Formats: sequence, C-alpha cells, structure tokens
Amino acid sequence: MNTRTGWKAPFFTIWTGQAFSLIGSRAAQFALVWWLTKLTGSATVLAMASMAALLPEIFLGPIAGALVDRWNRRIVMIVADGCIALASLWLAYLFWTGHMQVWHVYVIMVVRSVGGGFHWTAMQASTSLMVPEKYLTRVAGLNQMVNGVLNIVSPPLGALLMGVLPLHSVMLVDVGTALGAIVPLLLVHVPQPGRALLAAESAVKPTIWADVRQGLRYIWSWPGLVTLIGAALIFKFALTPAFSLVPLLVSEHFHGEAAQLSLLESVTGVGIVAGGIVLSTWGGFRRRIYTTIMGLIILGLAFVVLGLAPAGLFWVALASMFVGGLMIPLIDGPLMAILQGTVAPEV
Repeated sequence: MNTRTGWKAPFFTIWTGQAFSLIGSRAAQFALVWWLTKLTGSATVLAMASMAALLPEIFLGPIAGALVDRWNRRIVMIVADGCIALASLWLAYLFWTGHMQVWHVYVIMVVRSVGGGFHWTAMQASTSLMVPEKYLTRVAGLNQMVNGVLNIVSPPLGALLMGVLPLHSVMLVDVGTALGAIVPLLLVHVPQPGRALLAAESAVKPTIWADVRQGLRYIWSWPGLVTLIGAALIFKFALTPAFSLVPLLVSEHFHGEAAQLSLLESVTGVGIVAGGIVLSTWGGFRRRIYTTIMGLIILGLAFVVLGLAPAGLFWVALASMFVGGLMIPLIDGPLMAILQGTVAPEV
C-alpha cells in the first residue's frame, strides 16, 4: 500500500496538465464528429470511426501493459501525448490545404487510440503508486467529475470555435493544449514499480510476450478478475459504438443542429459531474462492485427511455442522458478502484 504523505502535489500537477489537454481534445473531437455527420450523414461512417478508436485499445492493451512495465512511465506519457499532438497537427494541415477526406479521420482515430492506450495504461498504473490505496475510489470519482466538467464545457466550446475559426485552427487548439499536458510531465517524478521477483532474480530479461503471458496467467488464475474484466469489456464494446450514433440521433431523429448536440453532451456532462460528486463524497457501497451493478441497471433503463423518446420530445432525451451521465462515475469509479487496489503494481 502507498503510504506517502507528499503525493498530492506531484500527482495533481500531472493530473491538471491532462485535464487541460482534454479540453482541447474534446473540443476538436466535437468539431470533427459534427463535420463527419454533416458531410456524410452516415451511421456506418460514424460507427467505423468509433471502431477505429476502440479496436486498437482492445488489441494493444496487453502489449501496451507489458511495455509500460518495462519502460519509464513518464517518458511513455510524454511520447504518447507528443504523437497525438503531431496527429492533430497533420489534421490541421489537411483542413488548411483542403485535402481532408473521411479516411483520414479513421487514421487519426487509430493514432489517437494507440497513443491514448499507452498514455492511460501508464497513467492508471502510476496512479496506484502515487495515490494511497484508501484514496483511490475518491480520486476515481474526482476523475469522473472532471470528465463531466469537460463534457459540459467542451461541446459548447467546440461549437463556438467552429463558429469563429476555420477547422484547421480548431485542430491547432488541440495541439496547443496537448503541450499543456507534456510540460508538467517534464517537471514531475513518476515512480516506477519494482519488477516482479522472478524477473528481478533472472539473469535474462523476460521477453515482451513472456510478460504478456505472465499477465494473462495472473488474470486467468483469478476467476473474479476474469469476470470483472470480461464484463467491463462487453459493456464498453457495446456502449462506445452506440454513443457514436448520438450525433445522427440529434441530426436525423430530432432534426437538431450543432447547438442541440452540444446541449445533449453538456447535459450528459452535468450528470457525470453530479455522479462524480456523489462518488467522491459518498465513496460508494462498502463492497464496491455493488455500486457498479446499481449504476449499470439504472444506466440501461435510461438508454431504453432514450431509444423510445419521440422526435418531438427532445427534453426526454436530455433527461435520459443526464441520468446516464450520473451513473457513469458510479460504474467506472469503483471498477477502476477495484483494479488499482487489488492488482499488484508490477502486473
């Protein structure tokens, strides 16, 4: 267990930089998704863009974890953020020169997903070393709350930027805020875990695939962990593509524009903030998994209502998304705290 008393300053220095970066990323993402929606009006295009962002995280996750365990986690986050910034710079160039095409979005999504996969693997693993175990659930709730604030601020900001700036300048905003995430990482020490005992005593360093196999054996030997990760995978795999179709729901079913989409996403953010506040103050049930299960049930009911909302009752969609946002921290926060608090840091 992490017992350090001076953990807050270094952790929240990095944390603040990441939050700053996400503002630009979310605003640019909103502009990009609305550009796709108006250009193509295709559910297939939006779903493919979503899958391009999702699949690399799934397939690279175990490899990224093994590499992060070998590499300096601070450097991993710096390089990952730098690659994402370069991808956004390329996107700005394409919009500026008028050469932007739909397939470029897929490439950008893959690059962002790979970079984000390495970044968040390193960040989540480092959190369990920087933050004392008893504060992990509260930090997870705070993360969800800030995520909600970003969901409130970023869509209107994206819509505003689209109204006053050309799209290439909107992408440059993302590049600038990415630098805001890199600078704190240059100044703060990120602790490294000790290698597993077997690796430390071995004269020959294990291969990456050996690390992957070791991680899979670690998971497979723990039936509860297998069930937990499997359920989370199914939940995320089902929910992410569905969320990608929300712009079409606004545009085609409710006949809305960017303002209505930004309002829907902002209301979701309000719900996430409220859920983050509830989780960070309450802490959830004593058995964390009960909080996650409760959140999943209510979230499912909220999306049933969203799917049945008539075209003339946009407020029903707003209410449904608020409830859905409220439940997201209650699902993700305890789940992440369980993983961070039980899985050995070197694994």
